[in-house]
Amino acid sequence: MTDHPRIPLAGVIGSPIAHSKSPLLHGHWLKTYGIAGYYIPMDVAQADLKEVLHALPRAGFVGLNVTIPHKETVLALADIVTDRAALIGAANTLIFRADGKIHADNTDGHGFIANLRQNAPKWRPAAGPAAVIGAGGAARAVVTALLDAGAPEVRITNRTRARADVLRSEFGARVVVYDWVQAGNMLEDAVTVVNTSSLGMVGKPDLRLPLDALSPDAVVNDLVYTPLRTAFLDAAADIGCVTVDGLGMLLHQAAPGFERWFGKRPEVDQKTRDAVLKG
Repeated sequence: MTDHPRIPLAGVIGSPIAHSKSPLLHGHWLKTYGIAGYYIPMDVAQADLKEVLHALPRAGFVGLNVTIPHKETVLALADIVTDRAALIGAANTLIFRADGKIHADNTDGHGFIANLRQNAPKWRPAAGPAAVIGAGGAARAVVTALLDAGAPEVRITNRTRARADVLRSEFGARVVVYDWVQAGNMLEDAVTVVNTSSLGMVGKPDLRLPLDALSPDAVVNDLVYTPLRTAFLDAAADIGCVTVDGLGMLLHQAAPGFERWFGKRPEVDQKTRDAVLKG
């Protein structure tokens, strides 16, 4: 008999999944580094999630990315959950271990920080308050990352205040909630401003936020990447701010998973961006 090494398989699981750029990204890295592996998009319903997760390792899968609507559900199905995934309340990266256990992690915060450090190298999160728009799953990852990076205060506003109040109760006194109608006020002396909401995305309403109090020294990041340049980023750039689009977060959050699954730490460079954008 011939001893054939098993080809590692990974993928992204969600519903819907056809829009995901992750297969383009991981496919680019697999080709770039000459790795014999595959990355597959899988549309899986909530009702089938548990059964599918336990079957995939037997088919040669070494891990998965997880997207909507499964990011919270997988925490209950995992055997090991990292502290940051538990704190955020969601996982986006699964590792199928050799001992049969499912390891759940969240790399969104890593992707957020790495994107800003790469594209705004003079950014100093500890130099002043941060202002965060939105209070959903992405906001939880961003708030966690900003607090860990030393932001002295994280201000949050959300169209539904109750969701922002939940973050305040969970993350403590360094988080301050602003009413939506007063959102412009939270920009005063902020050194970091982040839109984590879907406002400004293709097919969604624009993010209408008064920018009178925004300092030209602030770094402004929009997690939206369709379009790549949102009206919010353009308005901030007109003021003089360093602006960072959301595509880099998508690229950087994927790198730790790729390394664990395929044994190579991928580089997030211009060729990587181009490969995803051209797709």
